[in-house]
Amino acid sequence: MSNPVAKRIQQISPFYVMELLQRAKELEAQGRDIIHMEIGEPDFATPQTILNAGITHLQSGQVKYTAAAGLSQLREKIAEFYQQRHGILVPPERIFITPGASGALLLALGVSLNPGDELLMADPCYPCNANFAALFEGIAKRIPVDADTQYQLTDELIQQHWTQNTRAVLLASPSNPTGTMIPAQALQQTINQVNAYGGNFYSDEIYHGLTYGADATTALKFSQNVFVINSFSKYFGMTGWRVGWLVVPEAYIEATEKLAQNVFIATSTNSQFAALAAFEPETLLELERRRQAFEKRRDFLYQRLVEMGFVCPVKPEGAFYIYANCSKFTDDSFKFAVDLLEAEGVAVTPGKDFGSHEARHHIRFAYTTSIENMEIALSRLERFIKQTPH
Repeated sequence: MSNPVAKRIQQISPFYVMELLQRAKELEAQGRDIIHMEIGEPDFATPQTILNAGITHLQSGQVKYTAAAGLSQLREKIAEFYQQRHGILVPPERIFITPGASGALLLALGVSLNPGDELLMADPCYPCNANFAALFEGIAKRIPVDADTQYQLTDELIQQHWTQNTRAVLLASPSNPTGTMIPAQALQQTINQVNAYGGNFYSDEIYHGLTYGADATTALKFSQNVFVINSFSKYFGMTGWRVGWLVVPEAYIEATEKLAQNVFIATSTNSQFAALAAFEPETLLELERRRQAFEKRRDFLYQRLVEMGFVCPVKPEGAFYIYANCSKFTDDSFKFAVDLLEAEGVAVTPGKDFGSHEARHHIRFAYTTSIENMEIALSRLERFIKQTPH
């Protein structure tokens, strides 16, 4: 008898960068020197204060389940953080601790998206967003965006694409893959537009803190009727700890807790105790030093890519990516990325991972490695371009 894969999986696209990462690891195992500019993972170690908190809790031996909604002390710490950094009050009971931002998005969509509901999102955007919608039998409607709108959705675009089946909008600021932010006033306008339609608004804020020149504005400043997704992975440097959080509208508290109980039971207890130290003054000072280092990396990479002939019409204001137009060199960025890895040992992410709009003409460069490593990588890239006919 055959064992057919569930039909829903047919609607989920692969994560192409993982193929490149696997090949990069194979080449490294063969002794090749590979410079990684493909994965969105900070190269800095988890801050020592966070490590110490995690070690202390492990040594206590009391690594037991927490409540499904998360450790009460951590939920309170996050609420304090919103008050200190953004000047807004968020009741701890609306904050759920999750296994990374992915767990947060799963809960948010699980309690609010019905089969057949249409979810608007930008194209390009983080690929898993559309796949999560498909998992719940929703319909991800990707709206092409470009430099004219900072690669962000606007209230006008939402009006143009809203249909009788549309139920929600997902927006990321700073964005993956473009690193762009939506201005505060524009964010407020998009939220107002969605609220006027009676829809749900999901705000992906996992790169908050990693901004350059301007602070990112949380959607909670403009409405308490929004879902906010955040994580300790990027700004706080805790990728492998798998801990994030979700802020839900008050009407969704009971439903979110019920879903969390059934899907996760609870987020990793040790990760939650470690994350308590993420908001300590010593930790925040270290994170500010790292933010400044990322800003210097951005400036270096942006200038060099433009000098080489890549088109970068919007200088990123956040995250740690540059989404560069490579049409001067290729009309197939996936093949370009594969060939670059094989020839020069430089790993980058092709545009096809982030949607279909101009995907073949774009590459995402992650500045999650040192300027010294990027200097070497760009020299290799330059050599590759000169040796490759185009």
